[in-house]
Amino acid sequence: MLPKKSGSPSKPAAWDKVRLHILNFWLRYFVRPVLAIQREPAFSKWAFDLAAPWLFRGPPYICHLTETVNTLTLNWISTGRVHPRRVILYFHGGAYFVGSGAAYRGLLGRVSSMTGLRVCAPDYRLLQDAPFPAAFDDSVLAWDALIAKGYRPQDIILGGDSSGGGLMLALLAFLTQRGDYPLAAFAMSPWVDLTLQGQTLHAKSEVLLPISRIDEVVNRYLKGAVRDDPRASPLFARFDQPPPVLIQVGSGEALRADAERMAGALQGAQLCVWDEVPHVWQMFDGYVPEARNALAEIAEFIQTSFVIDSR
Repeated sequence: MLPKKSGSPSKPAAWDKVRLHILNFWLRYFVRPVLAIQREPAFSKWAFDLAAPWLFRGPPYICHLTETVNTLTLNWISTGRVHPRRVILYFHGGAYFVGSGAAYRGLLGRVSSMTGLRVCAPDYRLLQDAPFPAAFDDSVLAWDALIAKGYRPQDIILGGDSSGGGLMLALLAFLTQRGDYPLAAFAMSPWVDLTLQGQTLHAKSEVLLPISRIDEVVNRYLKGAVRDDPRASPLFARFDQPPPVLIQVGSGEALRADAERMAGALQGAQLCVWDEVPHVWQMFDGYVPEARNALAEIAEFIQTSFVIDSR
């Protein structure tokens, strides 16, 4: 479904559309060509970690703390007053070779501000650090760490974007199979099918992802593991009575089919298709109003989930 767009009260809606077109133009002709030529995962991660705090600024007064559980670093990010016993467990995107909790502190600070919740973002191992299924194993470790701290499953919201959205959904399937049920989950433009069978994968309307290299990324990540392993491709996982799930995706994204098929597999997930926005456009809050509106939709979904649970 297409959410209604709301223009800024101080500027005409037409200007909002122009800003979105400018963003898409910049991503298509400046950012995507750079992504297409990068070869070394370690360098790509370094560059993203360096640029992200400047590109994706968060609200003022973000509190960012870290702790280590075994060998896993957990980033605790909050803004303002937060609920003391509720938390969002969030997995960053980056095609399994870039990204970190620190690089995502701007986005997660906004999520915390809009939901009134603390966010826990694990620095799961990337493909250059350890072979598959290391990232999945770290996601289970992060969940178990929250439970060990005293969080109840019904007080935990799962979240993630792109590959992190796929990792989150793989964790959700695993948890439901062992009888653990988080309250709800949300995914931004999730990558859930590493067999690369999505009908929109090579859509010409994709403005950010260099799809010509996606097969290379899959091979580097899996290192010979089967592509339909549910820990890598949650589209093929079994979900036993999953909680409510919100999935957001752009109408022109290469991963739109992934999102649509995942929503169908979950049977009851709320799928929201946003018109003309780029991959994980929520990162661009402060640049285009669609980003803030999408984050507001996530915040409303989370708050509604807690209200329903308390009845």
